Amino acid sequence: MSAAPSPFASPPHGLTDRLTRWARGLSGKAEEGEEETPVERRSRASTAANREITRRRKLYDDIGDFLFAHDLDLTSMNFSVALDYLTGTNIGIEKAVKAVMMERGQVTNSWVETVVAEQRADEITPEALAAMLDKVEENLTLFTGLMHESRSSAKDYGAALQEHAKDLASGGDAETVLGRLVSLTRSMVEKTRQVETQLRDNQKQTQALRSSLENARQAAEHDFLTGLPNRRAFEGALREELSLARAQGEPLAIGFCDIDHFKIINDTHGHDTGDRVLKFVAGLLTKISNDRCHVARHGGEEFVMLFRGKTASEACALVDKVREDLAGRSLVNRANGEKMEQVTFSAGVADVLEYEHPRAALRAADRALYLAKEHGRNRVYVAADTD
Repeated sequence: MSAAPSPFASPPHGLTDRLTRWARGLSGKAEEGEEETPVERRSRASTAANREITRRRKLYDDIGDFLFAHDLDLTSMNFSVALDYLTGTNIGIEKAVKAVMMERGQVTNSWVETVVAEQRADEITPEALAAMLDKVEENLTLFTGLMHESRSSAKDYGAALQEHAKDLASGGDAETVLGRLVSLTRSMVEKTRQVETQLRDNQKQTQALRSSLENARQAAEHDFLTGLPNRRAFEGALREELSLARAQGEPLAIGFCDIDHFKIINDTHGHDTGDRVLKFVAGLLTKISNDRCHVARHGGEEFVMLFRGKTASEACALVDKVREDLAGRSLVNRANGEKMEQVTFSAGVADVLEYEHPRAALRAADRALYLAKEHGRNRVYVAADTD
């Protein structure tokens, strides 16, 4: 009869192994050649996933704290700058944020927009564009070479097949000929794979270049502060809309809008508030824009508008509704919570088709704008037919 097991006896071998593996897992070590169990793998993966979730949650919290600490608007641009600063992903942004915080103690919306614009300007310098075009030319040369190589390989392969077919027809050693055919086919398959790989790489580079060029075009045609098209983009729209209006026999009106006493707003409330006013006015004007009405920032506190299918009088009525909307608003300075003085704009409108050249219509609208300024501001004038 066997004795009862002692309570101090060694545990079974299987349990010992599991305890040993568990201890090694805690220490981060594993015996060489030892394979984890499925349960251990799931546990380790779950722990890593939890760590990643915790890290991301903390990063989101840190970004939110940064935005609220600096009273930044909840925009993708501000979020991106906060992310770059907190993670150190963009060294230029990180250094710029540290510098402005040391100098002023706070980051502002306008400062973020300026820094991002400078970053984009660095990306689309003439040198950068030249480099992009060089890369496009290089890819085209490579693509042309690959196509030429593929045609040559296919031609050589066809010629070789014909030669071996003649050998078989003339009673040559079938086994030898078949061996050569297999070797030739393998070589052709390998060359085809190499060409396909190079073509895929070429396609990826071309797609990346297309994206970079599109970003450069967008940045070159948009105002970074308001998000509106800039003067360059507007001139392109003017040419297209003029052509359509003439072809379809439609009226075409152009308008100039300028915020009244904008310098006083900047001097009294600061440039950050001035920038917010610009964005606010841009937002009001954007509400009337569509595929037949284009609004752009012309520069400074000036905006320009184009109305296809509207006479000068009809366009004037639309702009005047926006003017009334703005004049009736009670704006508040976010920096101190104080109510601001009434913010208004003056505008001038002209009929593009009344003038020989669209630039003459633009000048006429500009003259009407300044007449509105001289006659008391906060009004919209139509250019006289004699202008």
